[in-house]
Amino acid sequence: MPEAHQQLMLPRRPFQRFQAACRLLAVTLCATAFLMPAAQASSASSKKPAATKKVASSAAKSPRAKAPAAKRSSGSAKVAQSRTTRAGRNVTATVEKRGGKTVVAVQRRSVVRVDPPAPRLSYGQLAGLHQTTDVLDLNSSVALVVDQDTHEVLFSKNDHAVLPIASLTKLMTGLLISEAHLPMDEMISITQADVDTEKGSRSRLAVGTTLSRGELLHLALMSSENRAAHALGRTYPGGMPTFVSVMNAKARMLGMKDTHYVEPTGLSPRNQSTAQDLALLVAAASQDSLVRQLSVSPEHQVEVGARTLQYSTTNRLVRSADWEIGLQKTGYISEAGQCLVMQAKVAGRKLIMVFLDSAGRFSRIADAERVRRWVEATHLPTRSMPTFSAAAAAGD
Repeated sequence: MPEAHQQLMLPRRPFQRFQAACRLLAVTLCATAFLMPAAQASSASSKKPAATKKVASSAAKSPRAKAPAAKRSSGSAKVAQSRTTRAGRNVTATVEKRGGKTVVAVQRRSVVRVDPPAPRLSYGQLAGLHQTTDVLDLNSSVALVVDQDTHEVLFSKNDHAVLPIASLTKLMTGLLISEAHLPMDEMISITQADVDTEKGSRSRLAVGTTLSRGELLHLALMSSENRAAHALGRTYPGGMPTFVSVMNAKARMLGMKDTHYVEPTGLSPRNQSTAQDLALLVAAASQDSLVRQLSVSPEHQVEVGARTLQYSTTNRLVRSADWEIGLQKTGYISEAGQCLVMQAKVAGRKLIMVFLDSAGRFSRIADAERVRRWVEATHLPTRSMPTFSAAAAAGD
């Protein structure tokens, strides 16, 4: 049996020798991998004196040579390789090999999240006017609907509240320019004085642009162009102070007791009025054929140098087949909310509609549509409008 056992073990001796050789090779490789960085470091240090001598010799040749150069060379020897990678949106990892060792430095950037500023409340919201409910559930905190011929008040909501009126101001601006009978073909240049410093609003009418007074009036009434409206007031005989005085005098003449203007564009929240007063203004402006025509123009082109600028109305109801609008004007600044005044024929009646401080971009349009459908479906008893007179409506 022992001989048989020896015979069985004999074939395994070559395999054991091979296994031992593999183990020896593995140990050799590990030792080489461990000792190689040290060898590289020692070789780098052996080269250091030569570099130092070279620096010293160059220093001897040039007295102005500085010692930090030698420090930089030694630093480059210690830091053989550096690589920076991004490990995420806010994490940066730097991998360096120093003296045969790998160093990983992880930097995390702090992220500060800033919430967007809360929207500014309108004067009507601050006064709590949006808490007032109405049968039509309008988005506008102030509304007034009047029959222009009979002076019948069909609908009213907070119609005596004094609020900013935004670009509804331009209706008074356009009416005064038209009534002044100034030459509409006179060329007017946009100046730096016409640039909006109140709200910082943009305009395609760059400083230096020259258009006729008639074109500026068209853009102011149809597209609510602020620089156009300001230029009209600035070039009024007597200048801007005179024009603002005439605006307030015209308001008093029309019976607009709670209205005050400080400039011709509506960018200032100090331009304020009531729905009652604005109904008087719409009635007077609707008697002016030029103002009517320009306010309901759907689009207009102007030539500015080599360019052709296309302008469109700010009231999409002008293009609607469901509406027969004789005069309109829109307005918006944050203090005033969305505003709209119109003179339109609904169910055979010429109605004056005023919507102030509406919440939401298209809410004033939705309110007008709701009123139109309501008037077409109902017949209300006639009652007089306290501050709306026939003489004022005729503009006398």
